[in-house]
Amino acid sequence: MADHGKVEYATAPGNDYPEHENTYDTFVKFAFVGTIHVINLMLGLAVGGVMGHWLTSILVFLIAIIGLIPGLVTGSKTSSYVAFALCFAIFAFSGLSH
Repeated sequence: MADHGKVEYATAPGNDYPEHENTYDTFVKFAFVGTIHVINLMLGLAVGGVMGHWLTSILVFLIAIIGLIPGLVTGSKTSSYVAFALCFAIFAFSGLSH
């Protein structure tokens, strides 16, 4: 079916594949950081709403925000990993002490 024309994608002017890959990598990093942030917020709501430790949940929310900002600015996933580990530890210990 497509044997009758020449392929224009590979020869098209302005084909900037490295920029496309860079945009995709940035999207994946932002999606990861955003997903971890939402998970951290859910952990905070579980600590506050389900377990009744609202002051502790404020700490979880602050850690979630502190983990979000460097991830959005630099694109690094490390701050999200650390924030998730801390929020999950607070969630686990709040559940054990309840």
